[in-house]
Amino acid sequence: MDFKEATDSLFAGVDHQELAERLGVSVASIRQARLRPDAKAHRSPPPHWPEAVIRMSEAQIMRYRGLIEAVREEVGKSK
Repeated sequence: MDFKEATDSLFAGVDHQELAERLGVSVASIRQARLRPDAKAHRSPPPHWPEAVIRMSEAQIMRYRGLIEAVREEVGKSK
């Protein structure tokens, strides 16, 4: 793993589109649910959002663990 690969992985994030796909709703629904509750366009969050957030967070943890191990392996090679 080189610097670019490592930093690409480090900087990769989750976006509204990914959450919307997981929940089977539109990106607009995600954005509206994130508005202040007193905003005119505010909507309730999609059902089952906590489970989706947990699964996506766990996936991020696993991705970072893999990145950590890959970079450690590269450090070990250079010693």
